[in-house]
Formats: sequence, C-alpha cells, structure tokens
Amino acid sequence: MPPKPDRTALRERYDRRQAQVVLDAARVFALHGYDQTSVPQLADELGLAAGSLYHYFGSKEQLLIAICDQLMDPLLDDARAITASDDAGATQLQALLHLWVTHVIERRNHMLVFQQERHVIDHGDQWRQVRDRRKQFERLMESVLERVHADGNARLADARLSLAALLGMVNHTAQWYRPRGRLSAAEIADGYVALIVAA
Repeated sequence: MPPKPDRTALRERYDRRQAQVVLDAARVFALHGYDQTSVPQLADELGLAAGSLYHYFGSKEQLLIAICDQLMDPLLDDARAITASDDAGATQLQALLHLWVTHVIERRNHMLVFQQERHVIDHGDQWRQVRDRRKQFERLMESVLERVHADGNARLADARLSLAALLGMVNHTAQWYRPRGRLSAAEIADGYVALIVAA
C-alpha cells in the first residue's frame, strides 16, 4: 500500500478519498467483473488518471483486498457489539440478521465482487486476514445459533445446519435484492429469522 501523508489534515483527506475509490471500484467491478476490468478502464470509470489510482493502491489486488475489508470490518465490529449484550439468543439472532441483511444490501456491490472472486480469496497468504474476519463473523453467528438451539427455539436440528442455511440465504440476497422491490431490509431479515427460530 502506498505511504499516507504525514500531516493530519492531508491524511484525513487522503483516507476519505481512498475510501471513496474503494466504494466506486466495487461498483465498477460488480458491474463489469473484476477480471474483466483493467486498471486503465477502472481509472477511466472513476474519472482518474491511471497513475492516480496507484497513489491510493499499489495494485489491483490491493484494491480488491480493500473492498473485502470495507465489506467485513464494520459488519464484524457491529456483530461483536450485539453478541456482547446479555440479550437472549433469539433476540441477538434477530439483531444480527437485521444488521447482516442491511449490510449486504448497503454494500451490495462489495458482496457481488466478493462472491465473484471467492475462488481467489479462499487461497493465498495475502487473503489470510480477509478469511480470518469472515471466519470470526461465522463463529459469532454460530455461537448465537447454538444458544437458540440450546433454548429449544430452533426449527432445524443442528446449529451448523442453521448457519449454513443463513450464509446461503443472506449472502445470496445481494443477487436478487432490488431497492424498489416489495420487501424492505427489515422484512427480509425477519423472514430469515422466521425460517430459523420457531414461533
């Protein structure tokens, strides 16, 4: 990653611009495909000179890692806060699903890029941190699901099966969700909860 400016005001402006580049790149990659988009094409779509992109990221792969970080870091931080509460397992699960579905919808482009490049992300040392964060989130979800199962509130027989079902359903939301569709993020999350938690 290129070095950041030393002065506080310049560094803050650099960080804001870098975060915006990540957001914009996620949109372009989701639309055209990561592999199909060259650095010059990306720079052109972002309204940057090709060399300017390297001011923020040393390579296209570093940009992809930043997209994954922008997807996972806030989700994991907020999920930790929810699971740190004393709420019942079913209450925590509902809060987690509202968070997760909202996050997938708000970061839909990031999620689509992550899914496109999953075959790359699952291998290689440079992706270890991305994989670790994903696993940490899955472990948080599994621990809450185990509490739901222990309380006798689960529809499925196994907490791992519940987790696998949720991973498939929630992550796939990015594929079919439309902002003007008939279901809100909260309604989608509640629907997923109803499939996992017995009434």
